[in-house]
Amino acid sequence: MRDLHQQIRQVLADAATVAVIAHVRPDGDAIGSVLGLGTLLTEAGKQVQFILPDGASALYKHMAHYDRIQTRLQEPVDVVVVLDCSDLLRTGDVLNGRKVDINIDHHPTNELFADINLVEVEAAATSQIITLCAQHWGLGLSKTAAEPLMAGILTDTIGFRTSNTTADTLRAAALLMEQGVDMSGLYYNTLLKRSYQSVKLWGRGLEHLQKDGRLAWTVLDEDDRQASRYSGKDDAELTALLATIKGVDVIVVFVAQDDNHVKVSWRATNGVDVSNLAVSFNGGGHAPASGATVEGTLDEVIERVLGETKKLLQERRKQD
Repeated sequence: MRDLHQQIRQVLADAATVAVIAHVRPDGDAIGSVLGLGTLLTEAGKQVQFILPDGASALYKHMAHYDRIQTRLQEPVDVVVVLDCSDLLRTGDVLNGRKVDINIDHHPTNELFADINLVEVEAAATSQIITLCAQHWGLGLSKTAAEPLMAGILTDTIGFRTSNTTADTLRAAALLMEQGVDMSGLYYNTLLKRSYQSVKLWGRGLEHLQKDGRLAWTVLDEDDRQASRYSGKDDAELTALLATIKGVDVIVVFVAQDDNHVKVSWRATNGVDVSNLAVSFNGGGHAPASGATVEGTLDEVIERVLGETKKLLQERRKQD
């Protein structure tokens, strides 16, 4: 591991320009990783491109360098760092064949696609890896960088509630708090505060909620978005709310997209592992939280995904 950190340190030290890139449909860890590492590199004197293919939620607009986020890579650039991506498909068409120099991630399904791959599957968030490793790369933490990194950790662990939250996760949070981060304020703004439209969308999702044994699921489509006046094409974090249902081991949320595809999100409790299930649908993630974008009509995808998810739970019952 020391050699790996030394390689990353040398590559970054030798670079004048660095692009930091995360995945399409970015979550808090993707945004936090890009803004956090990008800020550290900027403070180290590098010219940095902050790249998120689909842009970033306005929830983060108060953070430093938010206004520098772009959706395209502009060559020439000395070093490309991809963050929080298990494979290159997650970067959309940003790279356009450009090789990746450094890959930093925590997904167990990572395909090790870069010259240097730092993949720590035991980490709860990519932002956690950056926080704990920055000093090894010759980068010093600052309050400006600490805020997005803390947001990344908070959102990926749902406020330190996920099963992959470890002592190292809390150590990372402590380091960031020592920089002066207002964790309680970030917790409220990133995990609790919701727009009126988001809550209206939740209402639609709750109306559609169904349950079969220890499996529960719901569906959101274009009619639901229009009725709620919700502009996004995600579930507005409804999955995290549903994961609190007592007596349910797996939650599935289906969100219809515009192009004959459906975004599927799984959340699992009680030791159920949904990561391989997501991989079977060309997705990925972690044991308790995974996702995929599946081609097909909404009805087709629901039937296929629920069928395979029920099989998973049946196999789990046999093992118990």
